[in-house]
Amino acid sequence: MALELYLDMKSQPCRSVYIFAKKNNIPFVFKKVSLLKGEHFGEEFKKITPIKKVPAMRDGDFCLAESIAIMQYLAQKFQTPEFWYPTELRQRALVTEYLSWQHMGIRLNGSKIFWLRLLVPKMLGAEVPQEKMDLALKELNGSLKLLEEKFIQDKPFIVGDNMTLADLVAIVEVIQPVFSGLDVFKERPKLRAWRDRVQAFIGKELFDEAHEDIMNVQEKSAMLDASALELWKPMIFSLIM
Repeated sequence: MALELYLDMKSQPCRSVYIFAKKNNIPFVFKKVSLLKGEHFGEEFKKITPIKKVPAMRDGDFCLAESIAIMQYLAQKFQTPEFWYPTELRQRALVTEYLSWQHMGIRLNGSKIFWLRLLVPKMLGAEVPQEKMDLALKELNGSLKLLEEKFIQDKPFIVGDNMTLADLVAIVEVIQPVFSGLDVFKERPKLRAWRDRVQAFIGKELFDEAHEDIMNVQEKSAMLDASALELWKPMIFSLIM
């Protein structure tokens, strides 16, 4: 049975897994799962993972969830170039440090901005209180400052001279707020230069391919049926109440 990847390309972790597999010529069958339609809550998807999240992977009779676990598995099974997930103790520890931090740092705060600036007002027509927006921006700016000053510093990439899983996971999260109209790279030349190096390494064609679904989301959001967000309303309104 061919390796299967269950993905929704509007999801940042899904995009990181997709880019990693494509960049390393790992053969897989793309299984599209719509988060907006709640397909990850369906009975069929539960057979893949009761965690009910994408990305997910099925390799024969072995199933796995969580993007980082999937990429680490793929890196070892397909013996991808060592720089992705270094074997040297301290370098691997630094990759792991970033991957452990980013969940509640860049991912949480970047996603919150995306929802508050785009999906809540444009799809639900709900007004976001200014104090909520100001706090979300403050938290995102704090995370970006840490990314620049603690993780990137004056290095080409997060762990040094080479691209790693840390950079791949970082780029898809850092760029997410950009699609809501917030230029996080403005007045951040270090972050902008790092972005350019990462995108150049991935390659423009693959990077754009992975972000095609999300790239024009501002225009598409006006045409989306707000009822598609019904499953998400409790989470959405918790952001603005």
